Amino acid sequence: MALATLTVARSLRAAGRYPALPFRVALADGRQLSMLRLLRLLPGKRLVGEAELEGGRVLAKLFVGRRCEKHWQQERAGLEALALAGVPTPGLVAAMPMAGGGYALLTTFLDPAESAAESWARVAAHPSGDSQALAILGPAMAVLGRLHAAGLIQEDLHLGNFLFHEGQLFVIDGDSVRVISRGQALTQSRASANLAVLLAQLPTEWDGQAALLSSYTAGSCRAPLDLPALREQIARVRAWRLQDFLSKTVRDCTLFAVERSATRFSVVRRREAESLASVLVSPDGAISAGVAFKDGGTCTVARAVIGDRVLLIKRYNLKSLSHALGRALRPSRAWHSWREAHRLQFLGIPTPAPLALIEERLGPLRRRAWLVSEFCPGTNLLSHLSADREPSDEVGRAILNLFESMHRARISHGDMKATNLLWHSGQVLLIDLDAVVQHRSLAAHARAWQRDRARLLRNWPAGSRLHRWLDDRLPAA
Repeated sequence: MALATLTVARSLRAAGRYPALPFRVALADGRQLSMLRLLRLLPGKRLVGEAELEGGRVLAKLFVGRRCEKHWQQERAGLEALALAGVPTPGLVAAMPMAGGGYALLTTFLDPAESAAESWARVAAHPSGDSQALAILGPAMAVLGRLHAAGLIQEDLHLGNFLFHEGQLFVIDGDSVRVISRGQALTQSRASANLAVLLAQLPTEWDGQAALLSSYTAGSCRAPLDLPALREQIARVRAWRLQDFLSKTVRDCTLFAVERSATRFSVVRRREAESLASVLVSPDGAISAGVAFKDGGTCTVARAVIGDRVLLIKRYNLKSLSHALGRALRPSRAWHSWREAHRLQFLGIPTPAPLALIEERLGPLRRRAWLVSEFCPGTNLLSHLSADREPSDEVGRAILNLFESMHRARISHGDMKATNLLWHSGQVLLIDLDAVVQHRSLAAHARAWQRDRARLLRNWPAGSRLHRWLDDRLPAA
């Protein structure tokens, strides 16, 4: 087949997020590669997917950006460094330019395979030290230790870059592997800093988990790490990752799709954009077709069924001209709730999933706004609990887990009515996030927690069994 009939790098750049599949590219040695299925995509820069070369399956990374040779070379060098260090990584099949521009790097296609991130997602809610969770995290820590013992680091360190295949854990993404001291172990400070990046992505209860650190030290063959210093590094990385993630929730990126004009702003989780298209076009239409929970005043709330999804749509109203003027230059309450819902989810604090945010705008001025979330069918704690009885063990653990997690993260709610706490599927979820704050200082959080705690206890009569149970067990004011 002539080159003119094959896909070239320029076409793949222009296709952005939506290249037509399957497609074929010509390699510099004359062979043709057929891309069958995309697994990852960096629009206009890189495509990763399952492909076929001479009848065999390979994982293909196609580098198509205008200055992509550097990343292709780094990918190849990283894979070679891993192999040289004896760290399991998919075998290199080919690395060469493409005839139509850009570069290709092909490795063995591991099938069946599951990333450690996918495995972890099934057990992430398990308590720290859980044996099933350790069976996933332990091997990742041991392999990371082996990297560090060989003088290597992974600059884009996350569980998605570890792949389970036939009982063995492989390291992927050579582009992020850097040789710091070839053949010599990293210094303790450098190793600890890289380890902190991975540990910071786990719930805080796992910080300093002895079994995890034992797996790491077994892989690295080094003396135990300085635990207080490691915890400080974890806290710094976790704070940076949170801010980085929150910034993504309001800009167009892999996770979120944003549309903005002089009169409107909307953001939706990219994977939900197609299913929520009708809601994004007409949120009030979805409210009208749904079941109203609250209508009028500062907000309107409705449950709506869209396809096979049940959603909660909340419109933040403007009661008067003075109210509109007072809100015009500030982030809308929907914007704040959208951001705080993502903050809570990032920190592992249960709350219904935020799906979309819509704002009416007039240039820089903000008007009405809508927040679209997953509908939680749970029962609020005012209805679920009885003042004259202590909660069941399961509910009690869930209540304490919620408030201990909030307390560790210095988060206050601002309106701790029991109707803003929902019992569902073994968890207590926090809703109505308009006034949620993550405090920078211990003193500010202590004052806010004192108010939250007092408001929560006022939901039940002083002296009742439930009131006493909560007062004895909640974090102190």
